[in-house]
Amino acid sequence: MSYQHIKWMILFVPTLTIGIWEYVRHQFLMPYLSMDAGNWLSPLIVYIVSITLLRGLFTMMENTRAALDHERIAKGKLEERQLLAGELHDGVAQSLFLLGVKLDQAKRKFDDPEVMQLLHDLSRTVGEANHDVRQAIADLKQPPRQEDAHQSTLETRIREMVPLAGVKVNVDWQLADGCFNTAQQAELLACIREALLNVHKHAGARSAAIHGTGDQQEWCVIVEDDGSGYIEDSLQQPGRFGLRITAERAIQRGWRFEFRRQDGRTQFILTGGNAHG
Repeated sequence: MSYQHIKWMILFVPTLTIGIWEYVRHQFLMPYLSMDAGNWLSPLIVYIVSITLLRGLFTMMENTRAALDHERIAKGKLEERQLLAGELHDGVAQSLFLLGVKLDQAKRKFDDPEVMQLLHDLSRTVGEANHDVRQAIADLKQPPRQEDAHQSTLETRIREMVPLAGVKVNVDWQLADGCFNTAQQAELLACIREALLNVHKHAGARSAAIHGTGDQQEWCVIVEDDGSGYIEDSLQQPGRFGLRITAERAIQRGWRFEFRRQDGRTQFILTGGNAHG
């Protein structure tokens, strides 16, 4: 029912109802209904009819207000994303680009193989970081998804990150969203994202998998691949800043982080829960 229909019904239906009631009352109910009882029933009938009609109008107004609030929040998020994208472009991206240029200039000035290898490693790391920042800028410039983020499950958001690995990824997610609060979900997604990027950049894998098991008391998340990208003490290897940051994030959250090779597969493991707190 449209707003116009409800408005006209509110204007006319109560009046028509009380008119019909008074007619019936005086023509048929006078022998059975006292004057005082009829006088009390008249406003009660008008109230019941009016509130029945107004409920539809109130519901429509509440839905409209909720839609406006949602639109305002979405607009605010888009403005924040655009602002952050601009700051990344004018700050980090430009600095990385300039650093890459300086490294290319430095490589032309040295003949020492060890120095050249170091500069090459640094240049590659800067290039990867620059690519990641540019991708983040492109993502931020896209409008956010229309549905409320709270309606998107953790598993859904993980599946959306699967293409970052560059290979086929099997997702076996059995962890309920309630195992993590909002901040923990954000940290966990960032860690899984880093694991998938690590598969893409370093593993040389053909396939990967994401497993999430356990409950709020004790849970485990594993990202594993069949590649050969694992090196002993990988956290100390050049270009593995993401893994070190992930390890620091895990420690700050009270989680355990492990990066290991087992049964021919490289495993990126996070464990946590109230039992570990």
